Amino acid sequence: MRSVGTFLVIAVLLGLLAGVGWFAFTGITAPGEPMPSEGYVALALGALIAVLVGIGLMTLVFYSSRRGYDEPPRIHEDH
Repeated sequence: MRSVGTFLVIAVLLGLLAGVGWFAFTGITAPGEPMPSEGYVALALGALIAVLVGIGLMTLVFYSSRRGYDEPPRIHEDH
């Protein structure tokens, strides 16, 4: 039963990937005005900011795991 579920998930994900590829292809080949240079600048800045946020979040994940912030709490009972 587990292999059927795995197959179903992979099939759905491949279907989504095919749909996204079709959408991107139709968007690229659509007739119309070319994107202005301001659009390329905005696209590049948005991608750069997304990459920087991702790097920052991954840095925080590794920092917190190295410092022990992800460990379960330990209760010290002093008698």
